[in-house]
Amino acid sequence: MDVDYREIGLRIRKERTALKISREKFAEMIELSVNYVGQIERGEKKFSVETIVKISSCLHSSLDYLIKGIDLRSKEKSDGELSYLLEKCSTYETALITDVVRVILPHMK
Repeated sequence: MDVDYREIGLRIRKERTALKISREKFAEMIELSVNYVGQIERGEKKFSVETIVKISSCLHSSLDYLIKGIDLRSKEKSDGELSYLLEKCSTYETALITDVVRVILPHMK
């Protein structure tokens, strides 16, 4: 598995700035130097498992998202939207949509 530290750093910075946390305050929260946090956010330094867990906790972000960019919050939102739309469908429409998904899904993987 290739680890893209630059992408991880960009996601960390994105989450930190979305929460309006300064780099200085963030460094204090995760008990690291401001310089080291900057290097992590630029993808210049690797970090320990303990560090990424602290970062994840402070940012209220999943490790899946920070490390691989998999945003489970978006999936939950999409699942909810899909359920809402299907509730409005008739039995026939739901069956038709299910058939369409069965045909399309194998070609998406």
